[in-house]
Amino acid sequence: MISGAELLTIGYEGTTLAQVIAALHAAQVELVIDVRAVPSSRKPGFSKRLLAGSLQAEKISYLHLQALGTPKAGRDAVRTGNVGHMHTIFRAHIASDQAQAELAQASTAARANRACLLCFEHDHRRCHRSLVAELITAATGQRIVHLDPLA
Repeated sequence: MISGAELLTIGYEGTTLAQVIAALHAAQVELVIDVRAVPSSRKPGFSKRLLAGSLQAEKISYLHLQALGTPKAGRDAVRTGNVGHMHTIFRAHIASDQAQAELAQASTAARANRACLLCFEHDHRRCHRSLVAELITAATGQRIVHLDPLA
C-alpha cells in the first residue's frame, strides 16, 4: 500500500474512543492530524493529551495543528446550522501566515504517512475538515476518503 495515496478524515461526534480507534485501525491509519482549534473535549478520551496517549498506545502517531482549526465564530455558525457562514469564516482564516505554514506541514505529513484528519463533527459536510482536506489534496493529488466510525 502507498502510504500517501489517500487522505482520510474522521469525526468523533456520537462515538466512543474505541470506535474511532477501530475505524483508524481498519483504515490502516499511521498518523492522526488533529485539526481542532481547541483540542479539548467533553467526550471522554478526546482531549489532546488523552487522545495522543491512546493513539500512541495503538501505534498511531498524533499531530495537532491548531491553526487549521475553525475560529470560534465559525464553530458558532455550525452550531446554529449556518455551515455556509462557517465556510466563509474558515476561508478567511486559512489565508493567515500561521494557517498556511501548518497547511504546508499537514501536506508534507500526508504525503509521508497514511494520514487522517480528525475533528468533532460526524458529518464531514458540516465540518471544516473537508475544506482542509481539499486544500491538502490540491497540493498532494491524493483522493479524500471520509471514515465513518459508526458504520
